[in-house]
Amino acid sequence: MKPTRILALLALAAAVAATTPVIAKDATKSRDAAVAVAPQYDTTHVYVAPDDVDKFAASFLATFGGKSTKQVVATVTPTPSSTTSQLLQTPVGTVSVFGFKTPIPYPFGAERNGYLVGDMDEAIKAARGAGADVIVSTFPDPIGRDAVVQWPGGVNLQIYWHTTKPDYAPFERIPENRVYVSPDKAAAFTRSFLAFSRGKIVSDDAKAPGVEIGRTDATYKRIRIESAFGKMVVLVTDGHLPYPYGRETTGYEVADLAATLAKAKETGATVLVEPYTSDGRSAAFVMFPGGYIAEIHSLAEKSAARAAGK
Repeated sequence: MKPTRILALLALAAAVAATTPVIAKDATKSRDAAVAVAPQYDTTHVYVAPDDVDKFAASFLATFGGKSTKQVVATVTPTPSSTTSQLLQTPVGTVSVFGFKTPIPYPFGAERNGYLVGDMDEAIKAARGAGADVIVSTFPDPIGRDAVVQWPGGVNLQIYWHTTKPDYAPFERIPENRVYVSPDKAAAFTRSFLAFSRGKIVSDDAKAPGVEIGRTDATYKRIRIESAFGKMVVLVTDGHLPYPYGRETTGYEVADLAATLAKAKETGATVLVEPYTSDGRSAAFVMFPGGYIAEIHSLAEKSAARAAGK
């Protein structure tokens, strides 16, 4: 081999060796970067008729405590629309309330939650890489950027980024995102969301009590997940669900279920499912003025101690 060719090959090898650590470092940085911020920045999306907004807000806050941001009228979709918008911030969960004055553009109204991300472009890349479908591409809103993604199983979720970083107090009790999926898509959804959220499975019960889905004659698969976005429970069912199961998107943990239900009823809410006990918790289903349905639960003493790390 000619000396000049040997020198050229040696130079190429040196260049590759010099750049490989940089490439590997960048790949590791991208792979390890978490897109989540914290649970208190994740909100349940609640759509109610404009005439019901104030009644819903009053009942929800009276039930859980907390406060509302100032109500504004804004366009929160990429196409023309108009809605009232406000955050109801409570110690056990936050909801984004929308009272649309115009018809709601598709596919808005079908997304369950809004998750704050630290970097929108990285979050979109991570969602796609984890197997999600970006069904509404990134668009600007009055205070930042948004997109809507769909996970395997048809689970829609909005992700958002704020131009000015928000600063909210941590929750006293972290709410639970309740996701219903079929056995056909359960593994794909779980794998996809775990990859995106960097979360972990904290329990996986293949024969959870059917009373939790209104089916005392059956069992179902329940997967609990925790991540920097917060808590999630994946309910894997055959879809044979009595009302109102599957209509709720969030479960709220409270210290005293009976006292919370009393507050809810006093302010116009209806108890759809009376309290029952399962998996170390007492739970009930409530419909607030305007039609929003929520699961509310309190932990048994031993479960509460474990959750507090005692």
